[in-house]
Amino acid sequence: MNSLSDRINNLSTSQTLAMAALARELKAQGKDIISLSLGEPDFNTPDFIKEAAKKAIDDNFSTYTPVDGYQELKEAICRKFKRDNNLDYKPGNIVVSTGAKQSLYNIAQVMLNEGDEVILPAPYWVSYYEIIKLSGGIPVEVPTSVETDFKITPEQLEKAITPKTKMIWYSSPCNPSGSVYSREEFTAIAKVLEKYPNIYVVADEIYEHINFSGTFCSIASVPGMFERTITVNGVAKAFAMTGWRIGYIGAPEFIAKACTKMQGQVTSGANSIAQRATIAAVDADPKVLNYMVEAFHKRRDLVVGLIKEIPGLKINVPEGAFYVFPDVSYYFGKTLRGTLIKDATDFSMYLLAEANVATVTGDAFGNPDCIRFSYATSEELLIEAMRRIKDVLA
Repeated sequence: MNSLSDRINNLSTSQTLAMAALARELKAQGKDIISLSLGEPDFNTPDFIKEAAKKAIDDNFSTYTPVDGYQELKEAICRKFKRDNNLDYKPGNIVVSTGAKQSLYNIAQVMLNEGDEVILPAPYWVSYYEIIKLSGGIPVEVPTSVETDFKITPEQLEKAITPKTKMIWYSSPCNPSGSVYSREEFTAIAKVLEKYPNIYVVADEIYEHINFSGTFCSIASVPGMFERTITVNGVAKAFAMTGWRIGYIGAPEFIAKACTKMQGQVTSGANSIAQRATIAAVDADPKVLNYMVEAFHKRRDLVVGLIKEIPGLKINVPEGAFYVFPDVSYYFGKTLRGTLIKDATDFSMYLLAEANVATVTGDAFGNPDCIRFSYATSEELLIEAMRRIKDVLA
């Protein structure tokens, strides 16, 4: 008898984490696995941030933190929003959480009622779908393809809106496609949303600084969008602080208060030392990250070039984040080394079994034609991974 709740029984496991766990298992068995499954920078946290954390320990920041974050951190986040995004948030609009994933969960929990629809331009980050479902919402996928650079059009958005639509969630730069929406594209999307004043936007900007397009636009900075946008960000990706677990939102005050209320019953305030370190991170000039961004840019060019040499894979040129999301549908229905490839999941498992390369199926991101590679690893490993993939597809 299964005594577990329907809630947990209906929840899917995160496929990125599942693939990473499988890769670790195979490595432990002595297999030479190259894991391109996890979105984790292979850099160390910058020294100035580590120094701030050490100082916080010495200064005895070891007691409970305010539920919504230290006042000094919220003020620093407001300065960051102004400097980088031209957004005028006040500390009352900011809630600091244990990672941007908790920020997203808080938002879903305080905004969604049973049956509310949330538009998800696909591909989307794996956890959006399950978080929305867990909160009683209904994810409504809007498909895109490699031909449209994995971006939705205003017409597609309009078509997806129903009287039940409550929100739209997206990331830019996008995980998994690396696509970045321009100010023009956001302005066109905002024009559609003008007609539907009750729809809120969740803008996940966690990859904001890992951006090769030379521009970045927050949709909240587009006229008419500030009051209905919840901007989500954090320090995990750009500052190589994945394990520090700090995310935050900028939102209308009534939403921020609700998220604080929710968090107060679940985790309370985020880690004290990590928060003090984050003050140093968000106050720093983003130029301190240039060495990482340049390395990712170089790897992007390398991987895109190598993928273009592999027959049957179609790819866009991602403008940000550290992922490529090639369309592999050419291989569906084909038999490779005795294995029938029916879909992207089969293709991803084939690469793991035959090439010892771990990737993530596009199914997890709402696009069954693609697979995701993370290029947050060394150039030599990327070259070797692509060589192996090319060999097993030959």
